[in-house]
Amino acid sequence: MAAGLGGVLLLGACGGGSGDEAAPTAPASSPAPTASASPAPTGSPSGAAPGELEGSWLATSGGQAVALVITGDEAGLFASRGTVCGGRVGESAGQRTVRLSCGGADRSRGTGTVDSVTSTTLRVTWSGSAGTETYTRAEGGKLPSGLPTADAS
Repeated sequence: MAAGLGGVLLLGACGGGSGDEAAPTAPASSPAPTASASPAPTGSPSGAAPGELEGSWLATSGGQAVALVITGDEAGLFASRGTVCGGRVGESAGQRTVRLSCGGADRSRGTGTVDSVTSTTLRVTWSGSAGTETYTRAEGGKLPSGLPTADAS
């Protein structure tokens, strides 16, 4: 269980640049700005900046806990009944999207459109049976224990 979640959390450690235009290199004493250093959005539509989506988001849907983790343009989703998905965050027709590939036959969350994002909530409408889900940002960026992992067999 810890190995699967650890792999997703390592996505943050593996992320390269943000894809923005190159800027002169800052001296080592000047840390790069982070998503938490930016002002909190106030209900921005799906055209939200990538950093606004970054973080650990939690929801309850269909009687199960769902965790959506976004690091840079990488995304991972875990649900308490064993769903494990990985994918990317991008943009399509001016809309922020989350595209996931889930293990097994689960197709409930293949492609999601970000309807809104604030400093505390993220609303995503999935093309599959999950429909619209509203996530709450995890406190302190920490996920709860007991999340499922991919079955190695």
